Amino acid sequence: MNDRDLQPDQDRNGDGPDLDRALAVATDLAAWASEAIRRPHGGEVREKASPADIVTQTDETIEAHVRSVLRAAFPSHGIEGEEYGTDEPPSPNAPYWVVDPVDGTTNYAHGIGWCSFSLGLAAPDGTPLLGLVADPWRGETFTAIRGRGAHLNGTPVRAAAHTTLTGHVFLTEWAAHAHWPGLDALLAALSQRHCTTRVMGSTALSLAQVAAGRATAAAIGEFHAVDGLPAYLIATEAGAVALPAIPSYDEPLLLAAPGVAEEMAGLWRTIRTGEA
Repeated sequence: MNDRDLQPDQDRNGDGPDLDRALAVATDLAAWASEAIRRPHGGEVREKASPADIVTQTDETIEAHVRSVLRAAFPSHGIEGEEYGTDEPPSPNAPYWVVDPVDGTTNYAHGIGWCSFSLGLAAPDGTPLLGLVADPWRGETFTAIRGRGAHLNGTPVRAAAHTTLTGHVFLTEWAAHAHWPGLDALLAALSQRHCTTRVMGSTALSLAQVAAGRATAAAIGEFHAVDGLPAYLIATEAGAVALPAIPSYDEPLLLAAPGVAEEMAGLWRTIRTGEA
C-alpha cells in the first residue's frame, strides 16, 4: 500500500486521522473565513434563543462552506456546528469536527473588531486532537495538534511565566448577556489582588490569549465544544493548566498559567463551593 491507497482522512498507520492534512485543510478554511468576516456584512441579523443570542448571514454562509469542504475532504468524519447542529459520522468510532463560524457574533454584528473563527477535531470519545482559532482583525491564527505544542502564525507560544495574579489580566465572558453563577464573587476576589478583568466578547479568542501569555488566566461559565474545545487544546498545549483537566459540557472551565494555577485554583474552588 502506498499513500495514494489511503482513505482521504486516514493517517499512514491507518489507525487515526491524518492530523497534518487536517491542519492544512483547517488553515485554508480559516484564511477563507477570516476574509469573509472582514468584509462589510450589512446583512440580516436575526434572534435565535433570545435578543442576546443572534445570528447573521455571515455565520451561516461560513459554516455552510466549512461543512461542505470538510465533508469532501473527510467523508468519514462527523461535524458539530454552532448554526446547523450535528452531522453524525458514518461510524460511531470516527472523529468529528467542531466549528463556530463567528464566535463573537454580537461584536461582529455591531462593528466591534473582536471575534474569531474556531475549528477543531476531536476523537470519538471527545478528546481534542486539533484546534484552530483565527482572529481575522489582527491576522493571527492560533493552532495546536495534540502532543505537539501550540503555535501562533506558525511560531511556538507558551503560557505566561507569571507567578502571581497581581498586576496581570484575567479574561472571561458573560453567559450571553448575564453573569454566570459565582462570577461576581470571583471578580471581587481578583480585584482585591489587583488583577484586571476584561470581558472581550469571544470565548475562543479570550481563552486563546492564555496560550499566548497575554492573559494570565481565563474562565467561562459554560463549556461548549464548538467554541471552547479548540482554544482549550491550544492553551493546554501551550502549558496552561485546566480546571477541570477535562472540561464537561455546560460546566465552568478555568485556564491558568502554570505559575498562578495554584492561586487561581484556590479562588476557583472557593467560588465554586459558595464560600466567598
